[in-house]
Amino acid sequence: MNLVINNLTQRFGTTTVLDDLSLVTGDIGSLVLVGPSGGGKSTLLRILAGLDVPTAGQLSFDGTALPRDEAGLLAYRRTVGTVFQAYNLFPHLSARENLILPLVHVHGLSRAEAEARVVEPLERFQLADHADKRPAQLSGGQNQRIAILRALVVQPTRLFLDEPTSALDPEMTAEVLDMIEALKETGTDFVLVTHAMQFARQVADEVAFIGAGGVLAHGTATEVFENCENPRVTTFFEKVLR
Repeated sequence: MNLVINNLTQRFGTTTVLDDLSLVTGDIGSLVLVGPSGGGKSTLLRILAGLDVPTAGQLSFDGTALPRDEAGLLAYRRTVGTVFQAYNLFPHLSARENLILPLVHVHGLSRAEAEARVVEPLERFQLADHADKRPAQLSGGQNQRIAILRALVVQPTRLFLDEPTSALDPEMTAEVLDMIEALKETGTDFVLVTHAMQFARQVADEVAFIGAGGVLAHGTATEVFENCENPRVTTFFEKVLR
């Protein structure tokens, strides 16, 4: 994927969250957004996923501009997958039914087609034994992995993941990070917001450090984490990586 952002601004009332942000990536498979809380990472991700419309600016993936009208955004959202901090699974449905439901009611597959499509992903990510359990019967890591699978089974052009491990303990975090790493190995494109810095270094083709509503650093993991000359960025890493 190639992402181009020009002069992106997002305001909520009198609060400016993104301020004239610009970013151009190479032809990459994974972009990881890091930086301090409140710096604009999640707001940027929501815009990229088509969930919010920016106040000003332009952005495109692979040469195609993101739509701004509701019909265009709805069509775009059907081509991508988004995973949030909270699992947002339907508590009264089994894990399997949580995967099947959007395939049938949003993407128009028949019940039989949807059931067939979810079999292989459940097995590949070692969740088949838990497929008929409801979310309350699953661990936090299992719930988040089901949420990622729900985004994955629609066969999206790319995934957007907003701090998918922030509410998990270390063991459950490891489960989810292993799954994301496996997605990268299979060629799934994604944009990830995370505070897991070592993991970011491991999976990112490019890293963008978002702070104060702008891009304070951008490049490979080595360029951003080790060779960045922006003192705000180096100070941040000195605190969180020690």
